[in-house]
Amino acid sequence: MTKQKRVIIAELEFSWKKFFLKWEWFLVLIFIGVNILNICVSPIDKGTRLPIYMSLSGLFNATLSFLEKAFIALPMAYILVLGDIDISVGSTVALSAVIMAESYNKLGLPMGICVIIALLVGTLCGFINGFILTKFTELAPMIVTLGTQILFRGIATIILKDQASQGLTNVAWFSQLYWGKLGAVPYIFIIFILCAIIFGFILHKTTFGRRLYAIGSNRIAAEYAGIQVQKIRCIVFTITGTFSAVTAIFLASCMGSARPNIASGYELDAISMVVLGGISTAGGKGNFVGAIIAIFIIGFLRYGLGLINVSSQVMLVIIGGLLIGAVMLPNLNIKGLVKKKTA
Repeated sequence: MTKQKRVIIAELEFSWKKFFLKWEWFLVLIFIGVNILNICVSPIDKGTRLPIYMSLSGLFNATLSFLEKAFIALPMAYILVLGDIDISVGSTVALSAVIMAESYNKLGLPMGICVIIALLVGTLCGFINGFILTKFTELAPMIVTLGTQILFRGIATIILKDQASQGLTNVAWFSQLYWGKLGAVPYIFIIFILCAIIFGFILHKTTFGRRLYAIGSNRIAAEYAGIQVQKIRCIVFTITGTFSAVTAIFLASCMGSARPNIASGYELDAISMVVLGGISTAGGKGNFVGAIIAIFIIGFLRYGLGLINVSSQVMLVIIGGLLIGAVMLPNLNIKGLVKKKTA
C-alpha cells in the first residue's frame, strides 16, 4: 500500500466578502465623505468658478495643516501594536524644538548642526521612556510617559520660560523644509509618504513587524518563543522619540520659532489617528494602511471644519464621536456573529 501524503494548508481561503468588509474600506468611504464636505464648504476660485479645494495646489495646501504631527502617528502605530502607549510625544516635540532654536540663537551653531541636536534630543527622550519601561516592567506605560511628559515640557519651560526663541526664518533652507514645494507637491508630503511606506513595509513584511504583533498578542508567549521583548520595546520607544523630533523640526520650520508650549495635545491627535485606523489599543491587531487613511481623514476633516469656522471644541466632539464609533463597530459586529452562531 502506498502511503498518502497529508497536506496542511496554512493560508485561509480568499473571500471577497471578507475583503470588502475590512475596516479600511469603511475608512475609504469616510475619506470620500470628508472630501465631498470640504468641496462643498470651500471658497470658490473667481477665475475657474470651481472650489479652491478641488485644485491640486489647494489639496496639497490642506495637507500642510496637519502633516507635521502625522509623523508621530507612524511610530505610535508600532507602540499600540505592542500594547503600549506613549503620551510624552508632545513634550518631546517641545523640548527638541526649544533646544534646537536655542542652539542656533544662543550658541550660534549652524542650523544643520542644530537639526542634528534636535534629533538626538528626541531620540534620547524616547530612549529614556524605553529604558525605564524595560528595566522596570511592572510600571504602566501610561504612568511612566505621563511623568516624562511633565518632565520634558518642564525642562523646555525652564530653558525659555514663557518666551519664544525666534529668528529661525533667517535660514532660507530651513524654512523651505515646511514651506518648500516640488511643483505643487510640498516637500513635507513627499517625506511623509516615503516614511509611511517604510514603516508599513517593516510592520507587515519583515520579521521585526511580525514580532511586534506577537508581543502585542501575548507578551509572555512571545518571550517563551525567544523574542527579545524588552529590547524591541525599547527600540520602538526610541524611534518614537526620534520622529517626535522630526515633527519638532517641521513645526519650527513652519513657525520660524520655538516655544515651550508648542505641540500641546499632539499625543492625543496621534493616538486618535492610529485608533481610528483600526489598530487596537490592546495590542496585536490592526493594519498600517488604515492608520494612514485615518491620518488624512482627521487632517482633512479639521481643515474642512476650519473653512466654515467651526470651533475647536466642536471639532473635538466630532472627532471624539468618530473614535467612539471606531471602537464600537468592530465589537458590535463580533457580538452579532456570536449571536448567530449560538442561535
